[in-house]
Order: sequence, then C-alpha cells, then structure tokens
Amino acid sequence: MKKRIAIFASGSGSNAQKIMEHFKYSKDAEVSLILTNNPDAYVLQRADNFEIPSHIFDRQEFYETAAVVDLLKRMQIDLVVLAGFLWLVPQHLLDAFPNKIVNIHPALLPAYGGKGMYGDRVHKAVLANKEEESGITIHYVNEQFDEGEIIHQAKFKIDEDDTLEIIKFKGQQLEHQYFPKIIEQLLRKGEA
Repeated sequence: MKKRIAIFASGSGSNAQKIMEHFKYSKDAEVSLILTNNPDAYVLQRADNFEIPSHIFDRQEFYETAAVVDLLKRMQIDLVVLAGFLWLVPQHLLDAFPNKIVNIHPALLPAYGGKGMYGDRVHKAVLANKEEESGITIHYVNEQFDEGEIIHQAKFKIDEDDTLEIIKFKGQQLEHQYFPKIIEQLLRKGEA
C-alpha cells in the first residue's frame, strides 16, 4: 500500500508543489491531503491542479478540537509535512504523529530559528549579520519552533553583492532539490 503524505502550508506552496510533482507517479507514496490555515493561500490552487483534496481550518479548530487529527487519522496519513506552515503544532497533533511530522526551515538551524523567524525575516537577518553562508534545515517537529532533531542540512555561499532576492532564490533552489528526496528517504526507511 502506498504511504500517504499530508502537507500543511500557509501561503504560496512552492515546496508543496515540488513534493506533489515528485510523488505524482510514485508507486510507493502519494500526497493525499493539503491543509491550510489561510483560505486565500495559493497552495489550494496547486492542490486543485493535482486533484488532491484540501482542508481549510481556523485557529479554534486546530488548537481546541481534535478535528484535524481525526481527519489525518481517517485518511491514514503516514507522514505530516510542514511546507511554509507558520503556526506552532499543538501537542495533541504531536502526540498523534510522534516523529512523523517534518518541517523545512530557510536557514542553518539552530541559527535564525524560533518564533517569528520565517521567510524573508530569516533572509534579512542573515544579510544584516553579513553571513558568508546560509542554507536550509529539514527537521522533525516538536513543541518548540525550529528545535526538533535535524534530519538534513544543505548550504549555499553568500556572495558579497547578493541581494535579499538572490539569497531567497538560492535557498529555495536547495529546498526544492532536497525536501522531496528527504521525504522519500524517510518513507522508505520506514520512519514514517
């Protein structure tokens, strides 16, 4: 039976797109569900394009009920993937999927992680501190922002004249290259 992946995203969903593309013809795994806290998120259009069901939830449903966990269980989800999802995962979801929730972060954790550190905020901080390199971190999710066990990191060099857009682009290239492959490895190793 195919392993089933659920992706949580809050915005555009470019990583979700790459993951959906990666598993579209896989014999071993599929993206079974897209979930978002943002009814205007472009990831919903991407899900429609791949004919993958989606679910929109609000803060009350996510934190104060078991509705999202129940949906994931009903759909027999094996791995939960956070791809640009900005809310802290509640304890009841962590308990329902122990070591089966992974996230991608646009920096080399533990640097530039934590509450409020996402997207351009991370890249601006990296630029402001004149870092010579940055990268991405794929990690397990725990009850703290960006503190779960690191699964994989990849780096890129920051050149002196790199702008915010260039740094963002370099990071996204690595995200798109590695995230689907690491997800596949986790599924194959039986860690999901």
